[in-house]
Amino acid sequence: MAGPRHDPALYRDRDVVPVRRALISVSDKTGLLQLAEALAAAGVQMISTGGSATMLRDAGYDVTDVAAITGFPESLDGRVKTLHPKVHAGLLADLRLEDHERQLAELDVQPFELVVVNLYPFVETVASGAQGDDVVEQIDIGGPAMVRASAKNHANVAIVVSPESYPAIIEAVAAGGTSLVQRRELAARAFAHTAAYDTAVATWFAEGTLAAEEDLPAHLTISAERLSTLRYGENSHQRAAIYTRTGGHGIAQATQLQGKEMSYNNYVDADAALRAAFDMVKPAVAIIKHANPCGIAVAAPNALDPIASAHLRAHECDPVSAYGGVIAANGTVTLKMAENLKDIFTEVIVAPSFEDAALEVFRTKKNLRLLQLPADWQQERMDVRLVSGGLLLQDADRFPGDIDSVAKDWELVSGERPDHDEMQNFIFAWKAGRAVKSNAIVLAKGSATVGIGMGQVNRVDSCRLAVERAGDRARGSVAASDAFFPFADGPQVLLDAGVSAIVQPGGSVRDDEVIAAAQAAGVTMFFTGERHFFH
Repeated sequence: MAGPRHDPALYRDRDVVPVRRALISVSDKTGLLQLAEALAAAGVQMISTGGSATMLRDAGYDVTDVAAITGFPESLDGRVKTLHPKVHAGLLADLRLEDHERQLAELDVQPFELVVVNLYPFVETVASGAQGDDVVEQIDIGGPAMVRASAKNHANVAIVVSPESYPAIIEAVAAGGTSLVQRRELAARAFAHTAAYDTAVATWFAEGTLAAEEDLPAHLTISAERLSTLRYGENSHQRAAIYTRTGGHGIAQATQLQGKEMSYNNYVDADAALRAAFDMVKPAVAIIKHANPCGIAVAAPNALDPIASAHLRAHECDPVSAYGGVIAANGTVTLKMAENLKDIFTEVIVAPSFEDAALEVFRTKKNLRLLQLPADWQQERMDVRLVSGGLLLQDADRFPGDIDSVAKDWELVSGERPDHDEMQNFIFAWKAGRAVKSNAIVLAKGSATVGIGMGQVNRVDSCRLAVERAGDRARGSVAASDAFFPFADGPQVLLDAGVSAIVQPGGSVRDDEVIAAAQAAGVTMFFTGERHFFH
């Protein structure tokens, strides 16, 4: 139902609003005492609750408890303290209206000009691994109500939800009051703050329902905050920005240690590189160009520097395409890896950590972007993709942690079963194919790619591209296909190039023809029973 109509003539302009009375109730107490010092110096009356009041009082500031204003004690373990007309009337009174001023006088309520509130640490509590009621108790009720009330009434009230805003508020209070422009900007941040908070809560409940009912949520709420504006998008005529999602632990939360500003394409490629490198259990490196791998490898057996070994082996797959590529390592980047990269033009390197000596080497390449993943980095459980008018949601395509055990159940339809070491190459090729855009063909030797065919509109062309890029290295390699071969022509391209084994999902109506081709060539072929399209 719409609110009452008001005649604009009834409103009086309120640009600068002096701060006489402030309501303070914060979970994050960073910078609170510095703010209180400025408010006290300006003669602002401070009303506060719980731990905030205790902290201010212990620091020697004159503080009035909310209970003294409401005449009602904090109760139900703090669940009820600010949900009271004496508080909310002071937050919502529009002092541009004479009638609101009259009603406040009749009700013996004083208005607030400043509200400093941030919410219970719900996201942090969930991230800590807490469950059940421990999480529920961190769902703030009074806080969001105060924030939203104050933001609605930004014509009269400045609402502050983050310590980042304290310096500007301190300056405004000292200068005589907050401006309308400032209050409106604060209100926008406040509504975004509560929206993100509600999203985190809704997501937690939805994920719990998802786990319990094994169904996708009926309602999906996504909240993100702009981290930075990018120079442009995929092309120079497109606007772009990077946003961080509430509760995210991915590439958007990585710390940039050096280099030029990240671009839109840098972020896309870096995320694709993580997808490829972190599918591997052993030390691994992936090199990405235009969202596709041009090399993926794990360390050579008994390598003295496993991550440097993985990088060299990945680079050998396609050195031409690796020029200007984006690299992800699933382990610490070492001095040796940095030295190997000194003369290779690279756009971005992303990793969990970097040796200090490696950073020293990279400092000579000032434009090279280095991204360090957050300590709690993790692959997403769900994939979300925008489409016109909506979005698509699916389980993330992930390999089971016990894929070696799963591989034992692959169906051997041609040739001999490989030994354990050979089987590791089969598994590597199968995993690497997941990171390649469909149609995908990967050729691998010794758990390193030697040829990749990607993004073709038919599987035969992908086979030809992989063989062409591998050259003589195709002979004796293992080929992995992300989906079944609809005809025997694709496998025949691989067989003619000397591929010694093929891993594919199977399931085509012409599987018998494909199997017959493999048997005639005397090569091993496995059916995995599962495809890995990546569009």
